[in-house]
Formats: sequence, structure tokens, C-alpha cells
Amino acid sequence: MTTGMAISLALAVLIGLTLGALGGGGSVLTLPIFVFVAGIPTQEAVAMSMVVVGGTSLLGAALHWRKGNFHTKATLLFAATGVTGAFGGSFLTHLVSQRVLLGLFAALMLVTGLAMIRQRSEQKDGRECRFWRCLLIGAVVGVLTGFLGVGGGFLIVPALMLFAGIKTKAAVGSSLAIIALNSVGGLVGQLQQVSLDWPLTFAFLVLALFGMVGGFVVADRVPGESLAKAFGWFVVVLALVIGGLVAVGLRTTSIT
Repeated sequence: MTTGMAISLALAVLIGLTLGALGGGGSVLTLPIFVFVAGIPTQEAVAMSMVVVGGTSLLGAALHWRKGNFHTKATLLFAATGVTGAFGGSFLTHLVSQRVLLGLFAALMLVTGLAMIRQRSEQKDGRECRFWRCLLIGAVVGVLTGFLGVGGGFLIVPALMLFAGIKTKAAVGSSLAIIALNSVGGLVGQLQQVSLDWPLTFAFLVLALFGMVGGFVVADRVPGESLAKAFGWFVVVLALVIGGLVAVGLRTTSIT
């Protein structure tokens, strides 16, 4: 086992911790870890990301549902179109270069993170998860899930809060359920185009599941507004790091 592979496996715990605490960000970590640390080609890393993030999110959704951190209507509406969107988006991954894919990934993260930081209050101010609006937003997030190999949590949590007026902790639990379902749709499409290193993928998944339990405990004890701000800054910083690596041409560099 290479040094890079060992480090990437250790970081798998952090993936689960982030997902459990913030309801997203797991794929934001997973894809860069697979590409930059483990040295896995981006297209294959996209599919592997879906297995790890989707499986971990399923456990997290169940834990949050038991605690009441869940919004059933929003979850069903987002997932209804999100799964189909993820399947369709998965076929777009191979139409662009690895550098373009990572560049789009970083740009989207930056915009989303800034939106979260600027969100000053969790009050609903009249917003609610209206039928057609939530279906449309779910579809858009689903397409991006399949295309970029992201679970979509760093998009879903802000979308649930900004457009549906859902509190942070309920958005976290709902996001994890939507991520799990969207990941299934995206993975079905990806597996028609790439083959995976299943032993490595499942090793990542098991370690991430341990991290998820710790993240759930953190989410249960930290105020919702603090979680939202932390989520935003986390996404912005990682977006700048990935964008910088792409800009200097380190898109395929790995630790050996």
C-alpha cells in the first residue's frame, strides 16, 4: 500500500464526520482525496465517491430521522426528480476533461459556500417547500450530483434553507436522505461507463461510517446557526484549495 493510499483511508473517517455534522461536504472531501491523494483518475473517482458518500449518508439519514431532524415533504420532492437528474447527469461526466470537471466543481463550491455564509438567520420569513419549486431544485441538484460525482449535500443543505425555509438541523437530516437516493441514480449511470476498485471503495465506506457516528453526535450538540456558518466557510476554503491546484496544473498529482 502506498503512502497516499494509507493517508486517503485515514481521511475517510473525516468524510463521515463531515457528512454527519453538516449534512454534506462528504463528497467535497471524497473526490479530492481520491484524485489528489490516492491518485485515482477523476472519472473513476466520481463513481467511487457516490458509493462512499451514498452509503454513509444512508446511515446518517436514519440517525437524524430518529432524532426528528428531518423534513419529509422536502426530502420526497427533492429526491423525486433528483434521482432521475443524477442518472442523466452521470453521462455528462465523460464529455469534459478532468481539469474542466475539477474547475467546475471548485467554482460551484465557492458560490454555494458564500451563499451559506451570507445567510444571517434561520427564520423562515414566509418561505416554504412549494411543490414545483422543490421539484425543480431537486432536479438541478440531481444533475450536478451525477455530473460532478458529488452527493450534493453542499448544494442541498443551502437549497433547503434558502429556498424552502427549513431549519439547519432538519436540512442536515433531509439532505443525507436525498444524497443517498441521488447517489443511487448517479451510480447506476456511472457504472455503465467505468469499473471500480471495489475493495478500496468498501474500505473507504466502512471507515466513513465510523466517522458518521461521530458527526451525528456533533450535530446534535452544536447550534444550527453555528453549523450553517461552519459549513459555509468549510466549503469556501476547500473550493479555493481545489481551484488553486487546478490552476497550477496539479490536477493529477498524488502523494506516493
